[in-house]
Amino acid sequence: MGTRLLGATLLLSLVDALQAFAIEKKGDVFKKTACPAFLVFESVAYLADMTFELPCKCKPEETSTVVWYFQKNLYSHETTVLTDFNGTVIVDSSHIRVGSDLLKRFSIRMFSLIVFRAQVRDSGHYLCGTKEGLFFYGYDVDVQPTRQITVAFLDKEQHVQEDYTGKDFTLFTMFWDWTSCDRCGVRGEQRRIGLCYVQSAELKPRYRTTLPNVTSCGSRAVPSRFGSLIHLRNPEVAIRSCLASCSEKEAPEEGVQSISNIVYKLGKRPELPHVPIQYHNQLPKTDLVISCPGARPEHAVAWDKGSMRLYRSYYLLGVRKNMRLFIDHGNHLHIQRVHSKDKATYFCWREGELVAGFQLSVIFQPRRQRSPSDPESIFVMRAVGISFAIVIGIFFLVHLSCYISQVFRKAAKP
Repeated sequence: MGTRLLGATLLLSLVDALQAFAIEKKGDVFKKTACPAFLVFESVAYLADMTFELPCKCKPEETSTVVWYFQKNLYSHETTVLTDFNGTVIVDSSHIRVGSDLLKRFSIRMFSLIVFRAQVRDSGHYLCGTKEGLFFYGYDVDVQPTRQITVAFLDKEQHVQEDYTGKDFTLFTMFWDWTSCDRCGVRGEQRRIGLCYVQSAELKPRYRTTLPNVTSCGSRAVPSRFGSLIHLRNPEVAIRSCLASCSEKEAPEEGVQSISNIVYKLGKRPELPHVPIQYHNQLPKTDLVISCPGARPEHAVAWDKGSMRLYRSYYLLGVRKNMRLFIDHGNHLHIQRVHSKDKATYFCWREGELVAGFQLSVIFQPRRQRSPSDPESIFVMRAVGISFAIVIGIFFLVHLSCYISQVFRKAAKP
């Protein structure tokens, strides 16, 4: 093992020693960045449904456009081109025909690849280069799932997962910073997202990590014999209560404030917060998903139903069985099998500020009374008339046949 580690160290040292410099243009600013002579992959990890950006950190000065490639496996012959060969800055995925929905969530902007709402299937190698297949920089992306995420409510004295130590590796959770309080002026909640990471001296040296011998559990830097690591440990989320004061709003002018006070005294003070309200009609027994404007999965987002706080300690997905109203790990509010009791105004908080409201109305389709002149009514009456005529015809035929048979019987008697 010591020889292998020494060889890996020498290889990385050689890569650093042979680095060449390229010039990258961003707007009117030229930035000098180092490109490795031997292509390595920078390992990064995200949670499913997150949006992230992969910058092409280096390219030759004469290259004005880059092409992004995706490979599920490093040595696979199946490679997906994520941009056209004309160097389009912003790619319209509707013009790209690859036979997959993979490109509907990808965009190229200023040499950087943006992945919208990444899914587990998006894990793999991303490379920026030229249409001739010359690669400049590469990423090893690990998108970890949220379906089996482990949740710890610290106020309920629940604890995060303990480290797991095996023969050649150690599994642990690397937590991000706590989010800001998702509400202000009232009790709110904070989240802390943690992703699964592994520490081992057996990692492949071609992958560049932030910490030595540490990478995410789904990284391709992990040897294949450790392939079951991702099943041993799940990503997790820690949640705790918080209380934050609201920032002081700019006070209106004196005249406007006086008029406002008179209006409030004469009439009823409005109960709804002064935020943009979106109106939505929903049919009963259907499912509805509401997103908070401008919010991403890593943001601090909270939901209220009128004046009722929808705290994650009770409304987070998976907390209770048979949940019809719940918040998922991407901060979306779900209402399943909508019925009349769901009629309300739902408010969302983003980063501790109330930003929007959604007034939900449950509508029932009224039964339309048809007139005799409607085409449907004419069709029904015609069908009923024809059916009645056929029945009457069959009735007379049966009786006529019985009468004829009786006549023949009487005629046959001596």
